Amino acid sequence: MKVILTADVKGKGKKGEMVSVSDGYARNYLFPRNLAVNADAQAMTELKNREDSKAFHIAEEKKAAQSICDKINGQTVVILAKAGASGKLYGAITSKEIAEEIKKQFSVDIDRRKITVGDIKGAGDFAAEVKLYNGIVAKVTVNVKISE
Repeated sequence: MKVILTADVKGKGKKGEMVSVSDGYARNYLFPRNLAVNADAQAMTELKNREDSKAFHIAEEKKAAQSICDKINGQTVVILAKAGASGKLYGAITSKEIAEEIKKQFSVDIDRRKITVGDIKGAGDFAAEVKLYNGIVAKVTVNVKISE
């Protein structure tokens, strides 16, 4: 019997998959616990519509991430920081500060956890990566200047 799983079933499959199981297993275990529905025409149509919707949303997210990548890739983010007489910064430049400057300069909202950068404890240019989506990475230069 072919059924569509409505929840993950150990040893059978994940939610939304169509699997073949014995009639007794379906009638006595899966159906009473609402773990699966019979794979009739209506259920197959709903499954196809869900898969199409999911693919559409993934494509839209990739498209949005690519447009952000095109906007900020290769750009330079200028950050002003206070430093002591020796030129060493008071503290370090964090990914949170970089995300705020990207938002100010390019009007793009980026989560700080998606920014990868080494320790920035002095003035100069530093490379940073912004992971926007799986496989879509923007490279940004962080220019730290000493404010008076």
